[in-house]
Amino acid sequence: MRAEDLLCPGPGGLYSPLGGFHVDPTKAVPKALITHGHSDHARPGHEAVLATAETLAIMEARYGADFARSTQAIRFHEPMKVGGATVTFVPAGHVLGSAQIVVEHGDCRVVASGDYKRQPDSTCAGFEPVECDVFITEATFGLPVFRHPDAAAEIGRLIDSLALFPERTHLIGAYSLGKTQRVIRLLRDAGYDKPIYLHGASETLCRLYESQGVALGPLAPATDNRKSRADFAGEIVIGPSGSYDDRWSRRFADPLIIAASGWMRVRQRAKQGGVELPLVISDHSDWDELCRTIRETGAGEVWVTHGREEALVHWCRLNGIPARPLHLVGYEDEEAE
Repeated sequence: MRAEDLLCPGPGGLYSPLGGFHVDPTKAVPKALITHGHSDHARPGHEAVLATAETLAIMEARYGADFARSTQAIRFHEPMKVGGATVTFVPAGHVLGSAQIVVEHGDCRVVASGDYKRQPDSTCAGFEPVECDVFITEATFGLPVFRHPDAAAEIGRLIDSLALFPERTHLIGAYSLGKTQRVIRLLRDAGYDKPIYLHGASETLCRLYESQGVALGPLAPATDNRKSRADFAGEIVIGPSGSYDDRWSRRFADPLIIAASGWMRVRQRAKQGGVELPLVISDHSDWDELCRTIRETGAGEVWVTHGREEALVHWCRLNGIPARPLHLVGYEDEEAE
């Protein structure tokens, strides 16, 4: 059995000739296996969608109940037959419900990682390395310059800023799915117990996380018309990065602009975005974690789907691991990093 019979790149993304399904397809297909709920991986319009129950709930919250003609909730670690292939979902540690998809037949096993991170995150199941013949990995932060600090230490910088600037609203730009909930949980773990105010784009997904057992503590809408600008002094407000320049942000007391993203490692990007306090908090693996993960899988070959592909391919080859870039398009939403 060749790996390409289990998964291979095509016009719509990764396709399994043996299983008759796509993984995270970029266009509507008869059968889609979805790794996680971010919009660059989970699109509506497929005939059938197989994903974890959490990912299906996220897709329904974002696209409505009719996002696919049929759905099937898949549990972690339970192999199932899809066409002629055996498929298993394994935690990816990216966001709630995120999964790697293991595809195998006979003595050949291919793992499609989707997006993944290795840092601990109490809002989702942690990444589990799977031994395989071919590992298909992302490379969003696949350059040696990207080495993420400890997320709890970054939150400590935010706590310090609140003490230093009690007269200012701390306005955090964070993607509404995954990053917002992780930042909230990190704040709670650091002992911050005051209400956290949310942009409307984040409220629904925070409620969904709480319905799945992720405790987020007291939350409140940032659009409460009963509160004046002065009432938000010293408070934390979380919204999408694009809300910085909205009229929405003008309701707050001298907002201190913060961004929580792996891209905040790049100082120029923070400066261009008007970010005063860049927090390097990412839901993707950094360079060292990507390299460590490849070694832990014991893969005899590595395919790189999207991101900084060439550098990771070069590292693999230097370390005696055959590798190639797949140049898949449509899978990198920088807001989500």
